[in-house]
Amino acid sequence: MPDIKKFMDKSLSAVQSGAKSFNETVAPKIGKAVNDATESAGKAIADGSDKIASVGKNAKDTVMNQLDVNHDGNVDIVDIITLGLKTPGIKVNREQFLKKELTIHYDEETVKKAIAKTPVAAKIPAEDIDKIADAVIQYERYFVSGISTALGAPGGAAMVATIPADIIQYYGYMLRAAQKLMYLYGFPQIVSEDDETQIDSATMNLLVVAMGVMFGVAGANNAVKAMAKALGNGVEKQLMRRALTKGTIYPIVKSIAKWFGVRMTKEVFSGFFKKAIPVVGGVIGGGITYVSFKPCCERLKESLKDTKLSNANHKETKEESAIYEAIVQEIEE
Repeated sequence: MPDIKKFMDKSLSAVQSGAKSFNETVAPKIGKAVNDATESAGKAIADGSDKIASVGKNAKDTVMNQLDVNHDGNVDIVDIITLGLKTPGIKVNREQFLKKELTIHYDEETVKKAIAKTPVAAKIPAEDIDKIADAVIQYERYFVSGISTALGAPGGAAMVATIPADIIQYYGYMLRAAQKLMYLYGFPQIVSEDDETQIDSATMNLLVVAMGVMFGVAGANNAVKAMAKALGNGVEKQLMRRALTKGTIYPIVKSIAKWFGVRMTKEVFSGFFKKAIPVVGGVIGGGITYVSFKPCCERLKESLKDTKLSNANHKETKEESAIYEAIVQEIEE
């Protein structure tokens, strides 16, 4: 078997090089485009405090209009996931992803079995899966922080145009990382990269739960583990979709969504003024993104690596067991 550590080191070096190239070429163009598009807003600073206040109010309205996809007057996690999945490259094809990551290390039969079942079922060591997961997290982390820095570059009132893009890119890359991690640890295809239609409520709820785990929201971790156990015990994906839209899991989804609703409001509006710092805003924005992104991904990784799908010796909690039993009962009704 190839030395996976050497490969991971080489892969990480390639990611760092790619991120550096992105920040030196693409990122400045993004910043310039945003700055040019919002030049008139930036001039309000020079026109006095009344105009600044006006720009601030209009900025809030603009941000709300751009992020409130379902037009219910609130910016919530459903809006962010919907917008995030519309970003090119965010949807991940499970088969293509696993084939690309595993072919380098394993023979064709092992890769085929991992795709048809799960990496663990294909006898791929847990430590190898963990190393690939770490490389995935680092890869996404470099690129999301590079984009955040570029979008934060204009500073001042021009930030009104960058906030929606910054938020969508941040959560979009987090969604991409979440899909990859879930595939590595045994989950089936979540959303097809070729699917241009709006995702259904079951898929949305699964992603809400995954995001809940990433941010440490109460109940999310046990919900993911219970779903993994159900899948591991042979519950079909279609039946799981039913469980995601009613009964035990649905109140957990609603609770997570409520938590994110409060967070979204704070991020959108307080973030506007925090980032309205000329020039420095870009550096701070990228740095905060880089630091905060990894812990969120690590939470999901740690949850997924210890489930019925990924660990034969997994010991479930009472809460997880209760959710699982409820899922089975709901499916059988």
